[in-house]
Amino acid sequence: MTIRSTKPNIIYFFVDDMGYGDASCLNPDGKIQTPNIDRLAQEGMVFTDAHSSSAVCSPSRYSVLTGRYNWRSRLQQGIVGKYGDPLIAEDRLTVPALLKQHGYHTGCIGKWHLGQGWDFAADQENFHPGGFQRHRDTTQDADTDRQASPQQRAHWQEAFSKPTTGGPTTRGFDYYFGVDVPNWPPYCFIENDRTVGIPSEFLPSRLVGDNLASFSGPAMPYWHFEQLLPTWAQKADSYIGERAAADEPFFLYLPMTSPHTPLSVNKPWIGKSGLNNLYADLMMETDDVFGRVLTALERHGVADNTLVVFASDNGCAHYIGADALQAQGHFPSGPYRGYKSDAWDGGHRIPCIARWPGVIGSGSQCGELVCLSDLMATCAEIVGDTLPDSAGEDSVSMLPLFCNAGATQRNSVVHHSITGKFAIRADRWKLVLCPGSGGWTKNDAEAADEGLPLVQLYDMQADPGEKHNLHVEHPNKVKELLALLKRGVADGRSTPGEPQQNDVPVDIWKLETMPTVDARMLDDY
Repeated sequence: MTIRSTKPNIIYFFVDDMGYGDASCLNPDGKIQTPNIDRLAQEGMVFTDAHSSSAVCSPSRYSVLTGRYNWRSRLQQGIVGKYGDPLIAEDRLTVPALLKQHGYHTGCIGKWHLGQGWDFAADQENFHPGGFQRHRDTTQDADTDRQASPQQRAHWQEAFSKPTTGGPTTRGFDYYFGVDVPNWPPYCFIENDRTVGIPSEFLPSRLVGDNLASFSGPAMPYWHFEQLLPTWAQKADSYIGERAAADEPFFLYLPMTSPHTPLSVNKPWIGKSGLNNLYADLMMETDDVFGRVLTALERHGVADNTLVVFASDNGCAHYIGADALQAQGHFPSGPYRGYKSDAWDGGHRIPCIARWPGVIGSGSQCGELVCLSDLMATCAEIVGDTLPDSAGEDSVSMLPLFCNAGATQRNSVVHHSITGKFAIRADRWKLVLCPGSGGWTKNDAEAADEGLPLVQLYDMQADPGEKHNLHVEHPNKVKELLALLKRGVADGRSTPGEPQQNDVPVDIWKLETMPTVDARMLDDY
């Protein structure tokens, strides 16, 4: 296959919290059917060793849009918080900004979660009262829901009448329609830099907890989560139709709100999976929305000149009922260990599929190591540009893989957990710098208390499930991978080019999270 001379449209369909094993084309023994994702696999290329840069949400989105590892930013662990400040620096080149330089129209429809730049102070009493709720408060009913006071409505009127100052349209997108974070306030749509309407009531208590919303907060009247997926599908169809009629290529970033919580499924899909699990049903509804996007490309006559990439931001979240799914023979992480949040592969090995008619061979498969950060360099090569040293520091073009023109320049990828724990993969070897999972599956402090070793070394070719720690048998491999990681941190980049500066100092060990670990143990490494 060869590259076309015309610039392709690019659609990046980015699902939220979908595990590697949740696509039926990647997990033939799985119980969730995804016919539209499977269709893309049949018509394009499946990447079987693809990874998000982080095992959680905001950091992965940062890497997709900047081509830079998330841990080079100020966010050293966790995610961007409620009403949080923009994570992407205003002067940093992003994928949409790069493509705009080459005549592309750029759109974003769906979940942002990189900081909108709200122009007000979001105190808890007025903007997210009650704190985090994992479970629904069954003591409340519609008659006892929290009521907004006139003073709170006045606060909201003033706050949400202001434009946002750091959202998608300030980071390279011509158009944006979406939500900030679907399970966090404010519960409203946002178009470009304005909320669509002014939230005027608190979200009903029946919609908070139990894998729905995580916090109370200001909401539009009659807000409900079932509207999200159909809205993204309709908006995507409209955008594709408008851009197909224009004389310029387009880049459409579609970060979905699903199958992440809220697990709100539209009626035709409730029970569709047969697994008595709303996550599984929502996964099938998400697949249907993806199919509607593919249909829109065909209906508007642009499918043959559009690169479509399907990927997930991290692994499946265990709290959606993973144990019950596993009991029925469905493993959201497939053969891999761990879940969302973890440095183990279940946290960051993701479904990743690409289709580009005439360039990518249909029904093909690639086992090369790739990372979500690779979109930036891939787009640069597609449009015939060279990235400046200050952009895409961890991005490697996937174009040679698309064309079956040999391996890329990527020889390693760095993984990052929710608590900021590091792992590095090079060829068949993976080094994990913590005694547990680095996330929710196996707490590192508890693992250290149990006397588990501070590092884990796995042969991912012989042991993809990360069951046998070989750090004792291969001490030189541990030192080799650790040196590679340290060099990548110190250089501010993992690709060829002038060294760059990380935004903040980077601690690869974070021993403060494991109080019983003696710092002198690091002398062994």
